[in-house]
Amino acid sequence: MLRIKPFAALRPEPSLAARVASVPYDVVNTAEARELAADNPLSFLHVVRPEIDLPEGTDLYDDQVYAKARENLDRLAEDGTFITESQPQLYLYRQVMDGRSQVGLVGCCHIDDYANDIIKKHEKTRKEKEDDRTRHVVTLNANTGPVFLTYRDSDEINKLVDHDIHERPLYHFDAPDGITHTVWIASNPQAYVDAFSKLDCAYVADGHHRSASAARAGAERRANNPNHTGEEEYNWFLTVLFPAQQLNILSYNRVIKDLGQHSAQDVLNQLAALGKLSQTDNAQPDRPGVFCFYLDQQWHSLELNEDLIDRSHAVDSLDVALLQNHVLSPIFEITDPRTDHRIDFVGGIRGTGELERRVNEGGYAVGISMYPTTVDQLLGVADAGMIMPPKSTWFEPKLRSGLFVHTLD
Repeated sequence: MLRIKPFAALRPEPSLAARVASVPYDVVNTAEARELAADNPLSFLHVVRPEIDLPEGTDLYDDQVYAKARENLDRLAEDGTFITESQPQLYLYRQVMDGRSQVGLVGCCHIDDYANDIIKKHEKTRKEKEDDRTRHVVTLNANTGPVFLTYRDSDEINKLVDHDIHERPLYHFDAPDGITHTVWIASNPQAYVDAFSKLDCAYVADGHHRSASAARAGAERRANNPNHTGEEEYNWFLTVLFPAQQLNILSYNRVIKDLGQHSAQDVLNQLAALGKLSQTDNAQPDRPGVFCFYLDQQWHSLELNEDLIDRSHAVDSLDVALLQNHVLSPIFEITDPRTDHRIDFVGGIRGTGELERRVNEGGYAVGISMYPTTVDQLLGVADAGMIMPPKSTWFEPKLRSGLFVHTLD
């Protein structure tokens, strides 16, 4: 049984929501965040990327970074930019990108459901990133970014959502990237609580570090409270739950810095031994099992031999796993893509032109364009209790940060 709960959100005053809402902390670097937040003191990037308000070169994990985040959140709460909801609520959050819509329920899920795999995961986390976000939550005493969860579609939930999104919205604005964001207050929170309680589980789609950190922060608060009852707000963390059929996964492409000891022709010969290799003008694979390589200013398509693909295995059949096992490790000697600095990852939203640019400018030797992982594959891996290779999925659109803050008291 999946538990959800309304919460008394700290949220922007409606006329200021568009100025406050920012991209998530983990899709921009410091320089990009500083540029996006320039001349906008209300941008939530001042809270989730607070180093932009400190001298250049400041260590991202320095004490003053977390202190600045708390200072900036307090400022937004004190100057009237943010208001505290008068009573616990649930919200509907719709995003429209290129005419495609997805609507999620904003509420809180229980840290024990995360710990007990009622909320299922499909990725490993990195300790330094998890430590960072845990400290961020503890210092601010708040979840400042929602975890993106998904669930198998429910007609009962769909009917509740369809009713509420025809009411007058709380927020409605177009972000600078052209994505439209709309928020409604749920008319009957208990009906959603009851409907979601009928689901066996939910899945982390995007935000494994945020969910792990939220659970750790809640567990820390629990351990440090001798009067813990189980009813405290820190037992819950901020989430947005979307039905699986609405989700949009883009490819997560790769670039490699050098060819090692190989020449370009050596690499092409080794790729040709894996399947059908041909030059192409199409930089994007049109089906699973096909990869496109940008090398020496030319795209090449590789259709992997079918006998190299174990369709019965939830993980080994993924294109990201096939690439790792048959190309990255044996040809480029990249055995651990989590730690090898010779590889970088490029979200599909940037397009294959970004791969060409990086290679043409000389920083990288080869770009690799992937076919996207499907939602069914993601659910299948999580249901099997397995872990996907790193950087398997790129979800679009991204959730805006700053529209909802969940305080832990």
